Amino acid sequence: MHEVVTRHERSFQIVLAVVMVLIMLITVYPVWYSVINSLNDAQSIDRFGYSLVWMRKFSFASWWAVLRDNQIIRALGVTTARTIIVTILQSIITAMFAYGFSRPNLTGRKWYTFLGFVSMYLNGGIIAYFILFVQLHIYNTFWVYILPFLFGGFYNVIIYNANFKAIPESLFESAKMDGASEYTIFFKIVIPLSKPVISALGIFTAVGMWNDYTQTLYYTQNEKLQTLSYYALTLTKSSQAASQLGNSMNTAAANTVGAAMQKSADFRTIELATMVLAALPLIIVYPFAQKFFEKGVMLGSVKG
Repeated sequence: MHEVVTRHERSFQIVLAVVMVLIMLITVYPVWYSVINSLNDAQSIDRFGYSLVWMRKFSFASWWAVLRDNQIIRALGVTTARTIIVTILQSIITAMFAYGFSRPNLTGRKWYTFLGFVSMYLNGGIIAYFILFVQLHIYNTFWVYILPFLFGGFYNVIIYNANFKAIPESLFESAKMDGASEYTIFFKIVIPLSKPVISALGIFTAVGMWNDYTQTLYYTQNEKLQTLSYYALTLTKSSQAASQLGNSMNTAAANTVGAAMQKSADFRTIELATMVLAALPLIIVYPFAQKFFEKGVMLGSVKG
């Protein structure tokens, strides 16, 4: 009986390993495909098509065009500023709300719970948000990226709430006996004990803010407010826009080197370089943030 169980376990491990490898390849290969072809010579792509494993002729021309484009650099700055500001403020404000919601002496808890659950499933929609943002005078301003996202939603409150309730009540009672205020308890006791949860949800928030393009699409018109994801979307949807970016490599003082680089890039390789640039920061950050995910989410999901 023991041998049968061992054989089944070994078979399961082999199948699981094969499935995980396949999932990894399916996930990683599109990124690899974009990287090698963004570094491939455009003329080589014209003759032989896209490379599947490795670039045929290395060329940095597409990346040079992308990194020299002022609009992309501006979009990168807008996206970075938005991501940092929203992640920090949303984490603090949502955690403060959840802390108050977790206190046993909170008045009107059932009413807040009802409103929270309703907000998880119902919202006003794009038109209602548009009218609201116009009335608040934040339409087509940088604030439209910040103010609507200061609260992380009731789902995050539930995770924070479970984590805060797992903190021993004796810590709060002891701090209050020493004269600590609620703000002191929150920032000096609750926050340090909740770093894994805050870090995990903060990473999720940052990823969402970095990849979001709908806010730019619906609520801005100014090109200076474009985010990197939205700009990458416009390039992939418009070959003409990407071609113009490639042509911008030629300046009034263009030389033979610049002309040669222009021939090595076209709208296809520039599109891929832009998409890789948009995804690269998250790819770099994710391995360092991975350690917070399992511990943080589990702490926030299981009440001790």
